[in-house]
This record gives sequence, C-alpha cells and structure tokens, in this order.
Amino acid sequence: MPKHIASVTNRLAAVPAPLAAAAKRIAGLPHRLARAANRGRKANRGPNRPRTLPALELADRSRPWARALGLTAVVLVGAWLGLLVVGNVRAPVGPMNTTMTLRPSLTGGTKINVSPLGALALDSHVAPVRLDVNVDQLDPLRSQALVDHPERLSGLQDEVARDVAHGTLDLAVRSCVAVVAGAGALGLAVYRRPRRALAAGGLALTLLAASGVTAYATWNPKSVLEPKFSGLLSSAPSLVGNARSIVTEFDVYQKELARLVTNVTKLYDVTSTLPAYQPDPTTLRVLHVSDIHLNPASWKIIASLVEQYKVNVIVDSGDTMDHGTAAENGFLDPIANLGVPYVWVRGNHDSRATQRYLERLKNVHVLDDGRARTVAGLRFAGIGDPQFTPDRSAATGGDRAEQLAGDRLASALRDQRAAGTPVDVAIAHEPSAARETDGEVPLVLAGHLHHEQTEVMKYGTRLRVEGSTGGSGLRAVEGRYPDPIQASILYFDRDSRRLQAWDEIKLGGLGLTTAEVSRHLPEENLPGASPSTTAPKTPGRTPAPSGS
Repeated sequence: MPKHIASVTNRLAAVPAPLAAAAKRIAGLPHRLARAANRGRKANRGPNRPRTLPALELADRSRPWARALGLTAVVLVGAWLGLLVVGNVRAPVGPMNTTMTLRPSLTGGTKINVSPLGALALDSHVAPVRLDVNVDQLDPLRSQALVDHPERLSGLQDEVARDVAHGTLDLAVRSCVAVVAGAGALGLAVYRRPRRALAAGGLALTLLAASGVTAYATWNPKSVLEPKFSGLLSSAPSLVGNARSIVTEFDVYQKELARLVTNVTKLYDVTSTLPAYQPDPTTLRVLHVSDIHLNPASWKIIASLVEQYKVNVIVDSGDTMDHGTAAENGFLDPIANLGVPYVWVRGNHDSRATQRYLERLKNVHVLDDGRARTVAGLRFAGIGDPQFTPDRSAATGGDRAEQLAGDRLASALRDQRAAGTPVDVAIAHEPSAARETDGEVPLVLAGHLHHEQTEVMKYGTRLRVEGSTGGSGLRAVEGRYPDPIQASILYFDRDSRRLQAWDEIKLGGLGLTTAEVSRHLPEENLPGASPSTTAPKTPGRTPAPSGS
C-alpha cells in the first residue's frame, strides 16, 4: 500500500501548476474578502477616530464556515484529480481486456463503452459515482481457447462474474488510494500544513465510502436485463438482444460495424445492414408502428426491422397518411412488398377512402368496429378513429367521440371472450379510446401522441402508446429539434400469447444520427417475481350497470 501512495503522490505532484494555484486561490478567498472588508471600514474612519475591530471580529466569526467551504473545495477537486489520474484498473473479463473506472456523477449507474460501436447504459445504482467499463480489446489467446474448447462456453458466465468481482474489488482499493492521495496532495499544496492535508485525505475517503454504501443500498439487479444501447444502429439489435453474451461475440460486432452519417438518405439506407437478432424460436415478434404521416423513408426502416428481427406481423395504429386524399394512396403501395401481414386501424388523418384502398392489398388486415381476426398466431381486434381531422381548424367531436368508440371496442372484446375466442391484442389510434378497454384484454396498442409511453391500467390491461415512426412527417421541423423516429418490437410467448418483453427503437430525427435501443420486461418477467405474477390471469372487471 505505501508504494501505491507514493506512486500516486508523485504523479499528482505533476499536476499543472495553474490547477494547484487555482485551488489555492479558492481556499484563500475568504481571507482576502475579510481583509478587503476591513480596509473598507478603515477608509471610512476619520484620522482622529479611535480604531474599532467589529469587521475583524465578524471576519473571525465567519472563518470556520469559510474554512469548511475551502476545505470542501480542496477535497472534491483533489479526489476528482486522483480518480482521473490513477483511479482506474485494467482487468481481464472473460476473453476481453477492460479498463474499469469510477467517475463522479449526479445519477450513478454503469456505462459499458464498446468502442467504436457505442455504449450500453445500465441503471445499476443511484449514487454520486458512476462505474465506467471500457472494452479495450479481445484477447486472441483466450478467444482461441474458447473456439478450440466450446464446452467452456457453458462456464463463461460464471467466469465473467468472478472476473468482474475481482476487478471491482481492485478498483475499490485503488480508488481509495487515489482519492486519499489526491485530496492529501492538493491539501498540502494549498495549505502547506500536514494536518490539513491529512484532514482532506480523510474526508475524501469518507466521501468515497459513503458513495459506496449508497451504491450498494440502491443496487438494481434487473438493470442488466433492461439495458439501453446508444450509438450506431447497425449493431444495436445484437447488443441489446445478447447483452449477457457480449464478451463472446465482440468480433462479430466489429464485422457488423456500419456508419451513420448526417445525410438523411444515407441514414435510412444503412438501416438495411442491421445484423440479424436471433430470438427464441417459440417467440412471436410484432413490429408496432404508428403515425407515419406520409414519410416515405419509414418504409425503408420498417422493411429493415422486419428482416433483421424476423418479424411475424406488423401493427400500424393509424395516421399513416396526412390528409387522406386519393392522391396519397400510392404512398401505401410498399406495404405489399414487406413480406409479412400488416394489421391496420384508421387514424384521424386517415380517410375512409384510405381504408378502402388498404382493404384491397392482399397482406393487409383492416380492423374496424371491434372486428377481430387471428393473424400470425395472435388474435387482434380494433376500431378506427371516429374523427377525421386532417385540417386542424375543423370542429371535432372531442374526447366524448373517442370514448364512445372505445366503449364499442370494449363491448366487442367482451363478446369475443363470451364466444370462447378471447382477443390477445386490441388496437385503437387514440389513447383515450384505448383506455376504455381496460380489463377486457391483456394488451392494447395506440398512437397519436407522437411519443412512447407504457402503463398498466387500473384493471390490469397494459397500454402501449407508440411514437411516430415517420418522425411526425412534415411536422418534424416545427419545433426547435426534429422529432425522433420510433418503433417497437413486441415479443409474445407462442403458447400463452402474452407479452414477454419489448424493445423500444429510437432514431434521431431529420438530419440527426443518434440511435437508441432499450429492452423492457413486464413486471411478471422480472427476476424475483412472485408465482402469482409469473402466470397472470386474463384481465377482467365487473361490467358497469346499463345506463352508467
């Protein structure tokens, strides 16, 4: 340990002089303020007036607070410098070489940097420190050993867990040394007093220990199951779908590297190079899109997602058009080439003429008036939006019209259940209409709001509202920032036909190159879920009396 401290102290001694001088000026600021106040009062006294010391006495009384403030600044800056200079550990994790680092943070969490692909963010804890794990390189010898002896893959997860535990322990020890040495060295440079330097080091160690206790108390074990990927979209499905096995497929990720550029046409073109995601063979995969609003680039994105996620059926919750005119109907023709069934309900920007045109396409299933249909192993029922309002100045029926439509859909769902053909997924464009189905169906899908949200309603029905897969169309440029392009992949168990998980996919809007994919699990599929939640019953509620 003494060698570590000596090494850290020597390296901190090389901190640029301006930083040390700046910290010294911060610590000495209260003294200079006191002297300035005293000089001001001396200037106000006449030559024959007796000298009084109220200003000096006041300054003396305020010095304990000023000293505490200065010492706090020295502790924080010194600890940060210590972590920055030497507070990292190189640790092997499975077949990879990684660098682990603690960094100050307001939100905590863990960030796994997989350069140059992007980063995985985990909400692992809430504390003023964040754990950064940088994947430096793949070790060729350990990787070849896994190739030569594939039976070792079965124990790779335990090996990775042990490596991470050892690396975290080493990081904790090294971080303690780093913050103590950093705060102590800076305290000695500022105060020139060993006791002050020791006090700074002790406070830094206490602060780090308190942060560690907070991180331990708020540790979230399910965070590894719900990662958020930010970076190049071309590798996002692999990273999210295989977060646990990332260490074994790093070479695959490198080969699948693609480049997102600011040109919006190229941005959509490269989405066709998405790598294949291999889900459970028994899983039914539904692509939920909404509010395309006449954006032709959406078809490229949808086709790419269908291919790479092996989608079984697409659900469009409306507002595919912008004005619903016959001249716009040709925009719908690419749907016939998507290669999978397309379930559609009318939105408030879709006309009856739009609906009739879609009904003539072979792979399209138009749902309206609560009509139910089994498609790709799932039973869907939906209702079109009762209001057609492409012109914002047009008078509308308001929420009452939507609620009436939702009531008709809920009644149709009850009839289906009574007939022994219960519906798995209901669809409505307006969330206010979708809410009326609470208790009648496990899942209801909607759109209209142009942003994603999820909630489990009072009687157990899950409401999933999709964002705009068209980036709000022409409205994308109305705000300060362009609206994002959003879609979701929903995973259903083939036997129970219940939602198992969903991936939210978000692309930066017009001209932007950001991309995020985040995994979400229903509460009943989270680790530690009780048996009563792992096999949920069909939602149900007591029907309201007639006339209510």
